[in-house]
Amino acid sequence: MLTLALNSGSSSIKYRLLRMPEAVTQASGLVEGIGESEGRFTCRRGGENAAPTRSTLPIADHRQGLALIFDSLGDLPENGLAVGHRVVHGGGLFDQAALIDDGVAAKIADLQSLAPLHNPPNLLGIQACRTLWPHVPQVAVFDTAFHHTLPPHAYHYALPRRLSDDRGLRRYGFHGISVQSALKRAAAQLGRQPERLNLIVLHLGNGASVTAVKEGRSVDTSMGMTPLAGLMMGSRCGDIDPGLLLHLLQQGELDARSLEHLLTRQSGFNGVCGDNDVRHILARAGEGDAAAQLALDMYAHQIKKYIGAYWAVLGEVDALVFTGGIGENAGEVRAAALRGLQGLGVDLDPAKNAAACAEPRAIHGEGSRTAVLVIPADEEKEVAEQTYRLVAAASA
Repeated sequence: MLTLALNSGSSSIKYRLLRMPEAVTQASGLVEGIGESEGRFTCRRGGENAAPTRSTLPIADHRQGLALIFDSLGDLPENGLAVGHRVVHGGGLFDQAALIDDGVAAKIADLQSLAPLHNPPNLLGIQACRTLWPHVPQVAVFDTAFHHTLPPHAYHYALPRRLSDDRGLRRYGFHGISVQSALKRAAAQLGRQPERLNLIVLHLGNGASVTAVKEGRSVDTSMGMTPLAGLMMGSRCGDIDPGLLLHLLQQGELDARSLEHLLTRQSGFNGVCGDNDVRHILARAGEGDAAAQLALDMYAHQIKKYIGAYWAVLGEVDALVFTGGIGENAGEVRAAALRGLQGLGVDLDPAKNAAACAEPRAIHGEGSRTAVLVIPADEEKEVAEQTYRLVAAASA
């Protein structure tokens, strides 16, 4: 079976075409800078080692980005093809991947208000693929599904029960696809079964979250009802005093729409130092830029607080796992976040931490009581695997 894994995000679209069940890549690529003055399209035809083709052009919207992807893939045989879509928010409706029909698509549309930056482009990808390949099975793989194991005391907010019960106002959590992938790969790295591991998984990218995994199941996570909560992110605020938001509204400075824009687009790294690219921020901090250094210090402090909190939740931790673009590539951020945690048995090896590598690797020292792993994110492969299993089971 050929399986196209499509991750249609807020400003980018990742894709990978794999032959399943072997998970052999046939084509892959990335559309970036959607809606910006200068977009970028990178595609590979063949395996991951194939030479990429890159082009720079304005990409007005997701429809244009998807058209570039479809053109690059050429005429795929519909017989034996399946498409898996990453969908950020499944609410309380989906605790596992689902075959997409009109009813499932309608439910995803109904959940758009809970993830306004993500579910609309996710749905655009679904609609485009259903139009192009009307007879090809399509599967929605939900970022929230892995967190359906959260216990009630972890997902409830201290609000009137009618709001949580009737309106679904609760913690859902996100990056579940990434955490599932990291859990499997960490288990392989450690030679353990996933269900026998306690992990703190730090998905650090333009969006960022921390998840406490106990015996292979999510028991707490930093994001909440929406992907705004938890760590500060590229342009999202993370945890913030709700009274501050009330103050802004009561002062008449902002209405609900402009407040949403402030919290999702103008905050986080972007708000603190005017840039959401950690590579640029690290370079600026190295040159003595105080705003860039403040942003990095805030980020490391918040990561450290979540590690401490989730260590207390888990009781014992087998490994800290870094994944996501920043988690995988920014050794300076990892070092700053783990500095001073020797009392928890965390001993980072500076040379291993500084070394660049595209494979899963351990970066702790020989005397560390707790493993520290860097696991490259592979959400597309996880989407493809869940899609293949569901379509194969339905066909059987």
